[in-house]
Amino acid sequence: MKNSLRKFIFFLFLISITFVGYRYMIEPANRRLAEQKNRIINKTARLEKLEEVTKTVKDLNKQLEQLEQAITFFENRLPPKSEIHKVLKQVTEIAQRHNLKPKTIQTLFTTENNSGYIEQPLKMELIGDFNAFYAFLLEMERLPRIMKIRELNVDKQNNFDGCISANFIVSIFFQDKV
Repeated sequence: MKNSLRKFIFFLFLISITFVGYRYMIEPANRRLAEQKNRIINKTARLEKLEEVTKTVKDLNKQLEQLEQAITFFENRLPPKSEIHKVLKQVTEIAQRHNLKPKTIQTLFTTENNSGYIEQPLKMELIGDFNAFYAFLLEMERLPRIMKIRELNVDKQNNFDGCISANFIVSIFFQDKV
């Protein structure tokens, strides 16, 4: 019996050492390992987000460069406000070159000041051949200026075949800088 009691106590001692070892060594090591895995997973996720943001920033930089080029392009097509007389002269010369008779050219005083540019509307009435008026519009479109034609009214003249009277408002855009 003595021998079996010794074996039993030794067996309990082994179980208790296993229990204590598991409880005070393996469990804390497993917790630390799980915490480190969670930290690694979180850091990996943050790195992935950072990579996505970096790609987005690169794309935004490209878009910003494209927008800056577009702004530069349009600003180059906007003459300074001090050159309004040159633009009026060009429009008048184009009309005369196409044998259109300017009945009225009137500057409207409702200039619109938008962020960075000014819109100056001009009311015009031209009389002449329809084909000449069409050629006038095409040449106006090719000018290195930003213009918009609105409120276009074309009426047939009773006296001659193909002769028209065109009333329209052309808006000329200028830079807001002096």
